Amino acid sequence: MATIQDVAKRAGVSVATVSRVLNHSLSVREDTRKKVQVAIKDLNYQPNLLGRNLRRSETKMILVLLPTISNTFYVKIVKGIEEVGLRNGYNIMLCDTDSDKQREEVYLDLLKNKLIDGAIFMATELSKEELSEIGRYFPMIQCCEYKEGAEVSYISIDNFAAAYKAVQHLIELGHQRIGMISGTNHCISTFQREAGYKKALEDAGIAFDDALILKGEYGFKSGFRAAKQFLHRDKRPTAIFAMSDMMAIGAMKAIKERGLQIPDDMAVVGFDNIRFSTMVEPQLTTISQPQYDIGCIAMDLLLKQMKGELKEPQHIFVEHELIIRKSTFK
Repeated sequence: MATIQDVAKRAGVSVATVSRVLNHSLSVREDTRKKVQVAIKDLNYQPNLLGRNLRRSETKMILVLLPTISNTFYVKIVKGIEEVGLRNGYNIMLCDTDSDKQREEVYLDLLKNKLIDGAIFMATELSKEELSEIGRYFPMIQCCEYKEGAEVSYISIDNFAAAYKAVQHLIELGHQRIGMISGTNHCISTFQREAGYKKALEDAGIAFDDALILKGEYGFKSGFRAAKQFLHRDKRPTAIFAMSDMMAIGAMKAIKERGLQIPDDMAVVGFDNIRFSTMVEPQLTTISQPQYDIGCIAMDLLLKQMKGELKEPQHIFVEHELIIRKSTFK
């Protein structure tokens, strides 16, 4: 295997000159640059990128922490992060924390030991104080979920307004008894969506009934189980608002098994507009988040922070949209 010394000898230049060519230095004369490039090609020389990056105190690697890698909602977000990263010379390291704080802290040691250049959190288990402390010393961005009061930039949607809009849609269709399948976690989106649900009921003059909120784990099975609980009640809801599309699709399965029609007997609204929302019958009414754009913005924010261009934490909210399909309206 050829070394940088071999390249220098073949080109008739110093090792330092070869290094400057590899680092795209403008101080190298064009004829010298061409001689070095020819030598590199002839010898099939492969530079030691790891060593070079370590000398620069950078790894060109970004850590992306997901609470679960199985949630299809994150697919487009990760794609946006990766594409912006690649355009700027960065690769990503995708890690599943399983919403476990100790696991998260193990991955964060990579950041603290400078084995990665920055981190993007999808749903951190750290407290706002812990986030703020780490954020003082290392580049990091909160994506989708965030901790209010943490001195760390974030990108998200207005979950309160989105939930309000979804429930308002059901109310406008004449539904008065609306069940909600919420989440069991402590994410800010869970509290905000529940608050939006309650406020929509309040503004329509509909009394809030705590029994109409059931909890799920964001997956198909938990949506199915929650809907079955609603269906076994004497006074069941006429509509269900689920906090994720997968829970909504699980609820639709339970409704159909009971022999009921959607939306005639029970309407269903989901959240996220994942690709499966158009693959079910009837197609699912849902709140659409611009996942790809969220990922792009998160990575762009992180790059700016690493360059020292962010003087204060940025709080960015992107637009959401209610996509009305046949699960609520014929």
